[in-house]
Amino acid sequence: MLDSNKDSLKLEAMKRIVAMIARGKNASDLFPAVVKNVACKNIEVKKLVYVYLVRYAEEQQDLALLSISTFQRGLKDPNQLIRASALRVLSSIRVTIIVPIMMLAIKEAASDMSPYVRKTAAHAIPKLYSLDPEQKDQLIEVIEKLLADKTTLVAGSVVMAFEEVCPERIDLIHKNYRKLCNLLIDVEEWGQVVIINMLTRYARTQFLNPNVNESLLEEGNTDGKTFYGSDDEDEEEDEKDKKDKKAEPLAKRKPYVMDPDHRLLLRNTKPLLQSRNAAVVMAVAQLYFHLAPKAEVGVIAKALVRLLRSHSEVQFVVLQNVATMTIKRRGMFEPYLKSFYIRSTDPTQIKILKLEVLTNLANETNISTILREFQTYIKSMDKDFVAATIQAIGRCATNIGEVRDTCLNGLVQLLSNRDELVVAESVVVIKKLLQMQPEKHSDIIKHMAKLIDNIQVPMARASILWLIGEYCEHVPKIAPDVLRKMAKSFTNEEDIVKLQILNLAAKLYLTNSKQTKLLTQYVLNLAKYDQNYDIRDRARFIRQLIVPTEKSGALSKYAKKLFLALKPAPVLESPFKDRDHFQLGSLSHLLNAKAGGYQELPDWPESAPDPSVRNVEVPEWSKCSAREKRKEKKVEKPFYSDSEEESGPTESADSEMDSGSGSASASASEESASRSESDESDEGSESDEDDEEPKRAKKKTQEVKKAVRQSESEQSSEEERKPQRKPKARKTSESESESDESESESSESESNESESEAETRKKKKVRTRDLKPVKKEAKKESKKEMSLLDLDDFEPSPSPQATPVNAFMSSSLATDLEGLSLSDGVLAPAAISPSSSVKTFELLHRITGEGLTVEYCFSRQPFSPDANMVAVQIHFTNNSSSDVSGLHVEDAKLQSGMRVKDFPEIESLAAGETTTAVMGVDFCDSTQAANFQLCTNSKKFFVSIQPPVGELMRPLFMTENEFKKEQGQLMGMNEISEKLTLDSSCRNEHAIVQRVTTAANLSRVPCGADNECSPPVPPPDFPVYRFAARTVTGNSLVLVTVATRAEGAAQLTVNCDKMLIGTMLVKEILQALTQ
Repeated sequence: MLDSNKDSLKLEAMKRIVAMIARGKNASDLFPAVVKNVACKNIEVKKLVYVYLVRYAEEQQDLALLSISTFQRGLKDPNQLIRASALRVLSSIRVTIIVPIMMLAIKEAASDMSPYVRKTAAHAIPKLYSLDPEQKDQLIEVIEKLLADKTTLVAGSVVMAFEEVCPERIDLIHKNYRKLCNLLIDVEEWGQVVIINMLTRYARTQFLNPNVNESLLEEGNTDGKTFYGSDDEDEEEDEKDKKDKKAEPLAKRKPYVMDPDHRLLLRNTKPLLQSRNAAVVMAVAQLYFHLAPKAEVGVIAKALVRLLRSHSEVQFVVLQNVATMTIKRRGMFEPYLKSFYIRSTDPTQIKILKLEVLTNLANETNISTILREFQTYIKSMDKDFVAATIQAIGRCATNIGEVRDTCLNGLVQLLSNRDELVVAESVVVIKKLLQMQPEKHSDIIKHMAKLIDNIQVPMARASILWLIGEYCEHVPKIAPDVLRKMAKSFTNEEDIVKLQILNLAAKLYLTNSKQTKLLTQYVLNLAKYDQNYDIRDRARFIRQLIVPTEKSGALSKYAKKLFLALKPAPVLESPFKDRDHFQLGSLSHLLNAKAGGYQELPDWPESAPDPSVRNVEVPEWSKCSAREKRKEKKVEKPFYSDSEEESGPTESADSEMDSGSGSASASASEESASRSESDESDEGSESDEDDEEPKRAKKKTQEVKKAVRQSESEQSSEEERKPQRKPKARKTSESESESDESESESSESESNESESEAETRKKKKVRTRDLKPVKKEAKKESKKEMSLLDLDDFEPSPSPQATPVNAFMSSSLATDLEGLSLSDGVLAPAAISPSSSVKTFELLHRITGEGLTVEYCFSRQPFSPDANMVAVQIHFTNNSSSDVSGLHVEDAKLQSGMRVKDFPEIESLAAGETTTAVMGVDFCDSTQAANFQLCTNSKKFFVSIQPPVGELMRPLFMTENEFKKEQGQLMGMNEISEKLTLDSSCRNEHAIVQRVTTAANLSRVPCGADNECSPPVPPPDFPVYRFAARTVTGNSLVLVTVATRAEGAAQLTVNCDKMLIGTMLVKEILQALTQ
């Protein structure tokens, strides 16, 4: 059906294949037949083929590469949907070899005319980053370009890519901050959530704490109130605090003035509280909670209460955040108290969270209403909910002293409840409340002592025993009788109850030894032989402490002080008390644990960072006389900036909204350009006073621009001479030369030039664009600098006259000859081995292998039974106490073409002994794992051996001339080059050769082997190291060159007709040389 000419049959076949994949069946055998249909013109068939390819591309890498050309053609398609689909599938094929192709495709798509394609490029960036993190620097450049995009479709996606790839680079946000604030209202909901969360973190690093004066006041109070006020604070106290602040002399505290950009963010996010999307509302709520002044945070309460009418999942998340907010900002939610009343239809977790909120909101004015609600809740059939309600009553009684007796009496009434769980929970809470005023409530202690026969829940029994022991002087007649009953049932009790029986016995012995001496000794003897070692240890400790003997030390004198010391009453706190250090609305806050990928919310800065970094600069050269005249005629409202603080931020923001989102970042229109120019002239003079270099760079670029305008022909000829210039600058200069033809073209060129100018200021480098003399001078200067660096930083090479032949040979060939063994006068290439130790890998862990540990390494010796196999040395260690017998390999599950040569069966491996075996594996020049079962007589273990790419080759000895000749035949697609900076400990010849030969099984090509008889030549300042090998299976040539440069720079080149091996080898060697 897939080979049919009819699209309907192909579509039916693809539907069946995708259905098989959905059911979990393996459809990888159909890969070749499916790949052929990538070029099908039917869009439905193409979609299903794309789905299949994404699923199986990793397993069938070689065949997947056949379809890459089709996707590349799709990237050039006139239809934007096809371009986006091609990029989406290309980025979903997780094959390392196509990383350069993916990077090129993303860069092209980032400059696409269609915002939908640019959005898809932003989505592809995190996928490429997860596949190859080493591409981070190039991806940041693409992100920086996309952040400057003015369309709402792209904004959310590129901020998501920014958060995934480089969340620490907040300098990329500075220039785009105002634009993102203004675009926020029009971005799609998913993008709004991402942007708001990012801007929350950004604002915490760039603006001052708006509540800083209030927190300073609270720290100075004798009450020791914490940030935002204590738990007992309400709205009236807030008003008092404000009055106190007004009365306080201004000299004592520095007045706070909100940054206009901070106000812009709060103003532009506020309308989103009316969003239909719960995630957007939650994101704005957390932004206000973390960033807004205390007086303004109340606006979020109504929006969050509205979300409580949504689905239970949304309610759960919202209530988690409300519970955290009510601890610090209780006054916000007090008007909405009834919204948190519990319905019978609510799930248990929602009920418990609402209880938490009600408990946090309880104060002297509303406690009677809340307790009436709690009385109703206790009658519920949901036992977990009832237990949580009883705990909530206990917390209310602890926090509000006026209702403590009322709550205690209510809980005592619950002790007669038929439900044992209700009684048990009540006992635990009463115990905590009685610790506050035990002398007033001896009747309650007596009543609870009578319940000891009926209550079976261990925690409740332990609580009653602790109470009787702690306050035994209030119940002197009942306590010994309770101990007698407990001694009878000691052996049948739970461990927690046994420990409290021991404590009760010890306390009664110290206070009433006449009645309880024998009972105590009986209980201690029972505990002495208990199965639990905690109870045995406690019994020994108590016996030595309370029964003084000749051997007992000085501690026995203080036994009463130890056992009968006054214990402080427990503080019943909310489980949400310390949860606000996580960003609200995040997964980490929900779990109360740091989740993977969570970005910490930064602390407020002590002093305000420079606000001018958010000013969008437009270069002065873009001004022209005609535009200046138009600017004088028109009266425009000023661009929103820091200089506008006096003239009211609200009006300026409104003008921005009216003039369009682009005005925040120097839009292409003439009016916004003129406004941003005027701002820049005011602000640039202040920001650049301390920096002389950017000024000089600016002047040079202005001179260059004037010369460009005078001579267009000279510019075009200069472009031909210097093709290495950036395409962005070239496009800009071309559009500049045609600026008089149309205003729209000139405005586009200005926006491009402003971006490039911002980059030059950021990097503090002069990019002379078009003039020939300036280029030549720059070249001369750089040459001079290089020569000076050479003299200062590098040791001079020994002079040719002073270098004897032997010394030269030993220095240049010392590493070449290292590791070589000569037998019968013949050089044996196979004997070359790396000087460092062989790296071992774990095949079977001791725990998984039930005492059997198996490790393997690649010995880099030829495998004698089959030259096309890689020798794998396997080390067996028996860590168990019994012998292991019949070690062998079974059921090898291999990819097509791969073979395994088993090692001879190991009949027996005694306990504690180690043995070694060698097996051969033909990996078919692939890094895919060889899977098989390692078996003993009784067990089978699934294991796999995955080779590093450097172990798939054997060293090849060749001269330098032969190397260069072969290298000349492996150019173009077969050559992969990467620039790198060598690690500081890897700058000498020995270290470079050692690291390369450790990373891959290569042979060093001797330097100058063909002219050994000529007069000795001193070693070059920047030598070139060459290595050669052939792949074990395919016998393909692998040539590696490391060419060193000044200051530790180097270039790594790999020539190999197998692109996959070449790409992977470059990465391995790059990692070895730079770490």
